[in-house]
Amino acid sequence: MRTHPEDAGAWAVLGSAYVERGVRRADPASFPQADRALRRSLQVLPGGAGGAGSGSGSGSGSGGAGSGARGKGASADTSGRTDALVGLGALANARHDYGAARKWGEEVRKREPGRWAAYPVLIDAYNGLGDYEAAGKALDRLKKLRPGAPVLERAAVVYRDRGWREDAAAKAVEATARAATPAEKAQALWTQGELSWERGEPAEALGHYDAALKAVRDHAAALAGRARALAALGRTDEAYATYQRAIEETPRPEYALELGELYDAQGLDGDAQSQYAALRARAEEAQAQGVNEELVLARFETDHGDPKSAVERLRAEWARQHRSMDVADALGWALFRTGEGKEALSYAKKATEQGRRSALFSYHRGEIERSLEMDGAARRHIEEALRTHPAFSPLLAPKAREALDALGEPAGGGPKDMYGKAGKASSGSGSGSGSGSGSGSASGLSAKVE
Repeated sequence: MRTHPEDAGAWAVLGSAYVERGVRRADPASFPQADRALRRSLQVLPGGAGGAGSGSGSGSGSGGAGSGARGKGASADTSGRTDALVGLGALANARHDYGAARKWGEEVRKREPGRWAAYPVLIDAYNGLGDYEAAGKALDRLKKLRPGAPVLERAAVVYRDRGWREDAAAKAVEATARAATPAEKAQALWTQGELSWERGEPAEALGHYDAALKAVRDHAAALAGRARALAALGRTDEAYATYQRAIEETPRPEYALELGELYDAQGLDGDAQSQYAALRARAEEAQAQGVNEELVLARFETDHGDPKSAVERLRAEWARQHRSMDVADALGWALFRTGEGKEALSYAKKATEQGRRSALFSYHRGEIERSLEMDGAARRHIEEALRTHPAFSPLLAPKAREALDALGEPAGGGPKDMYGKAGKASSGSGSGSGSGSGSGSASGLSAKVE
């Protein structure tokens, strides 16, 4: 860049590379570098920083400079500006600033509707905002512009969120078969693993995670998934080591929370507290670089710290339109933990009635209903959680079984062992705060959560 300081395209490529590095390595220090490079790209174009606005950017690293087909007749200047805007949208998603990501993505779509790279940015942004209908429309457009393994993998997640498990699995298998690179193959195999895990099949999930790691040995999400599955299968020492490797590769706060909860479940309080301290430190470091880590911090505070602070964090997220199923579930659970059961139930319903079949969401709703003496509904949802995944959490799955025992059988008798022998036999594993693959949506999903 020293020899070509006015090369807008090169600045955009550099900025997008910083975004990708920050996402892949969980290195938040890369994001300010990305922001400076992308805005420099806009500044050196004719007309200066027009269209750049103020807004932070954040993102999943989807898209990037130079990616996507250019609209017919687009000038080099227009295309260069679009590259930078796509990069800013990806940066915004990486920082979990979904409103800013939506702004950049919609501006790109307005300028060049045929630029495919705008649509992954929009899908991630809309999902973060809980606008699943808009995400579905963006996905439909992406399918037409860019068929291939990455889009099939996104479709698998969409179907998962709609509750279409068989269709989701089929799309993930197809994505694996059509993968053109090791990275695409690893991502598709990881998605297969996530789907198997969420169905309560840890052994099958482990096979997919191992296959993903053969394709890309340092795929951190596959490492974390592998650790989760090992713990569910009773291979706890291997799980500890695999979590540590995942954290070394990509020190995400979520992984520290999962490992801490696994230690907690085994009675290793000192080790658990070390991981919780690491979670706080990593989240604070990320926030200093403009990353919004309110959701993971709130999940931690709800179960291991100050639930009232979790409610404050999550209410602020909701107010800024971050209304995904995950935020709804977390806010409902935090409200329950502060004694606000009636309000908690309204958010738990938002989380569980959007289509995704999550054992964690169902358990949270069941416990909230139990606190409100809605015994029938509570029994139904806690049983559903354990049917979906008997080992969904090292901390909460045992509590779910205790709750069912306390509720007893339905009045007048009823079917016994609704959640299967595996539910009673399993000691539970996974992350109490939940985990899962990225989100997407298709047309026909329920509209934006209000």
